[in-house]
Amino acid sequence: MIRSSSTQHLTASMCNQGVLSAAASGLSDFIVNKGADVDRVFGISGINPELLLSPTLSLQLPNYCRVLEQAAELSGCDNFGLHYGQQFQPKSLGLIGYIGLCSPTLETALQNMAEYFHLHQKDTLTRMVDLGECWRLDYQIQHGAILTRRQDAELTLGMLMNVIREVLGAHYSPREIHFEHTRPELWQEHSKLFNASVYFDQPFNSIVLLKKDLQHSMPTSDPLLLTVMLDSLRLLNLSMQSQQFSDQVRSHIQLELSEGEPVLEKVAADLGLRSYVLARRLKTEGLNFSALVDQVRCELAEHYIGQKNISISEMALLLGYSEVSALSRAFKRWFGVNPRQLRH
Repeated sequence: MIRSSSTQHLTASMCNQGVLSAAASGLSDFIVNKGADVDRVFGISGINPELLLSPTLSLQLPNYCRVLEQAAELSGCDNFGLHYGQQFQPKSLGLIGYIGLCSPTLETALQNMAEYFHLHQKDTLTRMVDLGECWRLDYQIQHGAILTRRQDAELTLGMLMNVIREVLGAHYSPREIHFEHTRPELWQEHSKLFNASVYFDQPFNSIVLLKKDLQHSMPTSDPLLLTVMLDSLRLLNLSMQSQQFSDQVRSHIQLELSEGEPVLEKVAADLGLRSYVLARRLKTEGLNFSALVDQVRCELAEHYIGQKNISISEMALLLGYSEVSALSRAFKRWFGVNPRQLRH
């Protein structure tokens, strides 16, 4: 099973725009089960649900984090990420899960996953810190546009614990669990599900594990496949470094749309650039900022128009227009008809 599925996960990393869609495995159904309107959650978050159909596709990381936060808010489930993480089996993690499963021991599995996690998810720190008798597995998103990321942190530590419990049993208790965010209202649930002491307001999101617990063999260890995968990943890493700059700008534009008209200076500042540098780099790809904003709006509009539960006036706000008339003019330019005509 591992051999037959791994090739597509390797190929996926070549076009990873932020995080592989495997990270959102089962997300649509989980949102529905928690009582939220999945189309509304995706719409507000700027995510095309078709990108979730295959683990070989990818999402912009800010949009991925945002969809988790929106799901928590609109479902009324404050611990949404915590619960969502519990459902993940290691194979559902895609590329990074298979790296762990093929490793010889649990310790090397976690070390390999930490080393290559950036191929599964960009702008992210993962590392194993030696604390003497323990390892501390750290996880932290380091993307300047992502300020709210609690749901992702709780989801990711839950996914990693499922890899560990695949070997050590469903009730295995780590030494400690750390989270960056402030203690939530229903924090007792965290202690129960992780079966450990949980600390909040910490420097990193972390799992602290006794080294002696990690010497167990992985039940699906495959040294030959692991060697092939790691050699291929080193080559694929070079491909990822050539990602188009416009993809990063598009991600920030999508985040800005819900606040109104995206502004070049604001997006440039979020990317740590001067506005003229952003404009110059887009020009090398044959683009300008206004054209990119229009392109993003058009793509999102094509998705929103099929969601009957999103009204035309709400669609205008989601696309950053203060008036429906501005949306109608844009629709006529894009599609030749106004939104109501296209919807009917």
